[in-house]
Amino acid sequence: MTDTQTAADDGVDLLWFLPTHGDGRHLASSIGARASTMEYLGQIARAADNLGYYGMLIPTGRSCEDSWIVASTMVPQTKRVRFLVAVRPGLTEPAFAARATATLDRFSNGRVLVNVVAGGDPVELRADGVWLDHGERYSAVSEFLTVWRGMMRGGTVNFTGKHYRVEGANLSYPPVQAPYPPLYFGGSSDAGHAVAAEHIDVYLTWGEAPADVAAKIAIMRELAAQQGRTLRFGIRLHIIVREKSADAWAAAEDLIRYVDDDAIAAAQKVFARFDSVGQARMARLHGGRRDNLEIAPNLWAGVGLTRGGAGTALVGDPDQVVARMQEYMALGIDRFVLSGYPHLEECYRVAELVMPRLKLRQHPDMPLARAAGPSGNAGPFGELAADSNGSGMRRAAG
Repeated sequence: MTDTQTAADDGVDLLWFLPTHGDGRHLASSIGARASTMEYLGQIARAADNLGYYGMLIPTGRSCEDSWIVASTMVPQTKRVRFLVAVRPGLTEPAFAARATATLDRFSNGRVLVNVVAGGDPVELRADGVWLDHGERYSAVSEFLTVWRGMMRGGTVNFTGKHYRVEGANLSYPPVQAPYPPLYFGGSSDAGHAVAAEHIDVYLTWGEAPADVAAKIAIMRELAAQQGRTLRFGIRLHIIVREKSADAWAAAEDLIRYVDDDAIAAAQKVFARFDSVGQARMARLHGGRRDNLEIAPNLWAGVGLTRGGAGTALVGDPDQVVARMQEYMALGIDRFVLSGYPHLEECYRVAELVMPRLKLRQHPDMPLARAAGPSGNAGPFGELAADSNGSGMRRAAG
């Protein structure tokens, strides 16, 4: 069976996003902005949990609330959804990260996914005390994961490298998931590719045109094969889906209603200092211009005008969006890390309009949430209520 057949046959995992740096209806504007309070993030997490999302990405960086503390506060509020939490080589020691990962995995009953983040903004990294250049950061990541993986497998690790040294490192309490929670990682440079091929379970790409994604997947498959390994593949995208395509494109334009030339110039100036190859690829998609943002059918680069990282969105009606997702699935993508503004409402919208059209991967250990009964709005009063014995429906009076 090929990797592509595996993705198609098993189905896909959909992950949603916790906006720990704020949320709202418009980019580059405080109009309609929402603070990332624990209560609001909890609303989104509980919605994703109940709607059947596989997991949730918690971002990292100095503009975000701490991802590990956020995850620990979301776990008691949810039952099924996993949390994709960042480890940051250079900001933490591998032994400490291994203990934290194992603890959260146990206390969540195996609901931890690990996102390995090397960082791409030298200014932010120096503020956090990390002075390594691009190549050295990935060297440190590889050493970090050598120690982390050895400990998580239950071994006692003795390791001496350029960046880390441990003697007798081990875990007293193992994780639930064996050998350890899956490692996710996205790196577009040669150094990033090498780290992924040697250590990573799920290679992530940002949303580029299918041909570009196919080329990246081909490279990673070959590099992983040289290591005697295989990878799974995921893609990070925003999504703007409406029942009618015209409404989806109108929503996309409304999202950047307040994005003017000054806002674009200021954001692109910041992104230009990054030494991230992936960020450079995102910037090239739009070139700082807003006159040609549909870079491939239903793939829109407007988010990247002012937002770093993932800068593209799938835009269209449900059939169009699913068709584009199936194109990525045919390449071997079997998990989509999605987001949309505002994240609470769009979490529901994607579940209602997109999920029913996709084959979701089944996880017997954590079955998807299912509705307790019929739902809908109809009748002269615009709503229905279940009969008291659950055998049928009656109109609600009022």
